Amino acid sequence: MSVSITDPLLSLIKEEGLIDDLQLNEVVQENTKSGKPISQILVESAILDLESQLNIIADYLGTDVVPDLGDIDIPDEVLATIPPNTARMYQCLPIEAYDESVKVVLADPLNPSILDELSFIVRKEVHVVVGDPVAVENLLSKHYQEEAETFADILGEMTSEEDMVREIQAIDEEEDEDALANIANETPIIRFVNLVLYQAITDRASDIHFEPFEDEYKIRYRVDGSLYEMAPPPKYLATPVTSRIKILANLNISEKRLPQDGRISMSLGGKHIDMRVSTLPTKFGESVVLRVLDRSNATLDLENLGFTEEIFETINETISQPNGIFVVTGPTGSGKTTTLYACLRKVNDIETKILTSEDPVEYDLDGIVQVPIQESTGMTFAAALRAFLRQDPDIIMVGEMRDPETAQISVQASLTGHFVLSTLHTNDAPGAVTRFTDMGVEPFLISSTLMGVLAQRLVRTICSKCCSPFEPTENQLQQLGLSVYDIGDKTFYYGRGCDTCGDSGYSGRSGIYELLTISDAIRHQINERAPAVVMRQKAVELGMTTLRDDGLRLIFDGKTTVEEVVKYT
Repeated sequence: MSVSITDPLLSLIKEEGLIDDLQLNEVVQENTKSGKPISQILVESAILDLESQLNIIADYLGTDVVPDLGDIDIPDEVLATIPPNTARMYQCLPIEAYDESVKVVLADPLNPSILDELSFIVRKEVHVVVGDPVAVENLLSKHYQEEAETFADILGEMTSEEDMVREIQAIDEEEDEDALANIANETPIIRFVNLVLYQAITDRASDIHFEPFEDEYKIRYRVDGSLYEMAPPPKYLATPVTSRIKILANLNISEKRLPQDGRISMSLGGKHIDMRVSTLPTKFGESVVLRVLDRSNATLDLENLGFTEEIFETINETISQPNGIFVVTGPTGSGKTTTLYACLRKVNDIETKILTSEDPVEYDLDGIVQVPIQESTGMTFAAALRAFLRQDPDIIMVGEMRDPETAQISVQASLTGHFVLSTLHTNDAPGAVTRFTDMGVEPFLISSTLMGVLAQRLVRTICSKCCSPFEPTENQLQQLGLSVYDIGDKTFYYGRGCDTCGDSGYSGRSGIYELLTISDAIRHQINERAPAVVMRQKAVELGMTTLRDDGLRLIFDGKTTVEEVVKYT
């Protein structure tokens, strides 16, 4: 299967004729699977040594390679030209400084946006030289270990509060777009926004919220499903911070009355991060939410999603069928899209044409045609589906079945020899059948096309550093529907809270699942329009593991707590 070359280093060595198509495919697949840097994979695969890579990059940029970077002695005044957090964020190391310029080594020298950002921040001309990226990381850890720039440091460099408030009020009154862009591009504002993003990414945030209220400006971020608040910045920063984010996302900074959507793509701490941006006008200013799309955090392999062996094998068998419908259900943020992506990666090969319609496209999947939904232009899920059927697909993914038209076309697509994957918002697996009926799909069509329904939730997992056993109370056992006799000698655990997990007791999340397989008995109940409760009872009789039972499995394995399972099931 051929792949698109998105990595600039791979593009360069491909142009030089130093890698063939087979090697290229293997490198990209290893990078996607393991998350290792492309440079490291090239060395480990004996395709191209590090010295050759650095020379190729230096020739392309018209600069020099710094030999023996790890042995360089860098004066303190040179290190001081780049703030500590900026150096760590962009993985850049200053090695020489002059009145008008600074020479830096970048861990990712082929990323042009880093150079622009650095020039803004240091207010000097930045000259890039090339060096060993591992040595750059080691020197950053050595020289910037104890120094940590704080929000207070940055705020202290800003114009006085009274002056900035007057400046912002004047800009708002005159609706001066140029003045707004100027204040958003001031060095302290750039550094403040970068530090917020860096802190959130470091803490593994999935969403970052900027929220203006009457008397305060809140910044919160979501980690493992729970929101945490940063130290609130001054209220007057709301306008310049929002404008800075809009500039990064290529949005209209003067438009404050309508919602806008955009995307930010940048390097933070040596990782390439994509962020989906949404602005919303409120009574006290614009609320901005960033959804972090970190490919290194996305588990896109079906084997790594935490299924039991039985569910894994059944899903594998289901998605290998030539036609039918497979549905994943659950609330927003329960990992449905990740599961569908993992399914698509499993069946993606040179012999299979796969089309997806998504709102929006979250991750690029090699070899799969992905179509973003845009309701405003008439590109709805239903419109995309109708177009798909004329594109000779084998497998179709519909981001969400929102309306009767999309559901009807999906059923027709499966009847005409296509396999359809999609999501629904229902509380459990049997509820998906009721939802199809509510959308006007006839029971006999549901029973003949639906192959399986997977319901899922994400529960927080206990931090491994502070995991401790405890004796559950009678009340906790009652909440789980268990007795002392049911648990026998099983041990329950919780997280005490430590520095590693930010005193939350949790680190990361794991899925719990409920898979409804459409057997003959279930088909009969669908045709008889049996209520979801009756269908659920029948499925459990036939061996279906419920969400609660799968949650108990994680409790007994010491992976999660009673509170998490009760909360989500």
